[in-house]
Amino acid sequence: MAGYVVVGAQWGDEGKGKVVDLLGKHVDMVVRYQGGNNAGHTVVVNGKKTVLHLLPSGILNKQALCVIGPGVVLNLSVLFQEINQLEEQGLTCDHLRISDRTQLLMPYHVRLDELIEARGGKYKVGTTKNGIGPCYADKYSRIGLRVCDLVDWDVFCEKLKSTLEIKNAEIVKVYNGEPFDYDAMVEEYRAMREKLLPMVCDSVSLVNEALEADKTVLFEGAQANMLDINYGTYPFVTSSSPTSAGVLEGAGVPPQSLKRIIGISKAYATRVGEGPFITELFGEEGEALRNKGGEFGATTGRPRRTGWLDLPVVKQAVRLNGLTDIAITKIDILTGYDKIPVCVGYELNGKTIDYVPASLKVYGECKPVWKVFDGWTEDISKISKYEDLPENCRKYVEFIEEYTGVSVSLVSVSPEREGNIIRKPLI
Repeated sequence: MAGYVVVGAQWGDEGKGKVVDLLGKHVDMVVRYQGGNNAGHTVVVNGKKTVLHLLPSGILNKQALCVIGPGVVLNLSVLFQEINQLEEQGLTCDHLRISDRTQLLMPYHVRLDELIEARGGKYKVGTTKNGIGPCYADKYSRIGLRVCDLVDWDVFCEKLKSTLEIKNAEIVKVYNGEPFDYDAMVEEYRAMREKLLPMVCDSVSLVNEALEADKTVLFEGAQANMLDINYGTYPFVTSSSPTSAGVLEGAGVPPQSLKRIIGISKAYATRVGEGPFITELFGEEGEALRNKGGEFGATTGRPRRTGWLDLPVVKQAVRLNGLTDIAITKIDILTGYDKIPVCVGYELNGKTIDYVPASLKVYGECKPVWKVFDGWTEDISKISKYEDLPENCRKYVEFIEEYTGVSVSLVSVSPEREGNIIRKPLI
């Protein structure tokens, strides 16, 4: 079996889409295993930026079968918008398959997300308001609708009628919002159903048969380790598990199928939404890094919070995911800095720790312990050999390797698809 996983080692937006697109040229299948359209993966080919929210990043390789797995929450209207955009560029999505076990993210999930967030006050999570949390809540409350329900039209209509009564009551009586019309929603999904049916598959059989036939399968998630529902900065997290363990549940594959687990980390750090961020930069310094790195959300356009690299966060990802490799992205953004601080631990009650505490109160009391590196001024965006990087840049990379105990196998030096230095082949 040859399963490869790409996971985010920070708070998301690390450049997973670029790495999946790069590796996708060499695989037989790409499987999206969790999340929804609350995350955007940006791929740049020949200077043209393509932002994907639901489609696996491997969709640009028409030779790789792309699968949306059972762990995903699927907004059909967003999916078809993405497909239409790619087709307008002359690309095809004929190689897309969707699991019959995938949860349907419905319009009432989006409205509830908006209403709940508006009431959040100082405790609001800072969601993208795309309905992800409410959809996962319905999944685990066992009132969710799945793709297989939509395949059987009578089942879908019956389940929708029952669920919509519950959701409309919640929207109106709890949040004083506008209810949905059942008949209008039925007609909306009748039209989308016809487009969906040719893509539906039993993904458990499809993916496992590919693994059993020794085909190369790449598993792609959304968000990242620090946004994991169990191990992230709860409650400022996503509603699923973006970790390597989430692959097993979200794609329906056995543990022994995972051969390489590749963690993606920016050379600095960013996060979107609320929650603690120990190395955060504020004022002009934070704004300068944000503008230089183009740190604005691919999904919402929201400005990302920026800060220096937090290695205890990356080390946490190593431990939880069993990372075999690390890919460092956006190191070119650090060009021009005279000094580059890196957080190598947290000071807490007079002691230094190298892990992320569960309690946000305790985590908020942590102070970064810094190691400061000398910077470099050379343009590295066209460099293709590691030994040609400036010495200080190489020292920076090698310290990350030393601290985490994991090989930095790829260094991204520009946003372009080919703007990578491969130190150790990933596939």
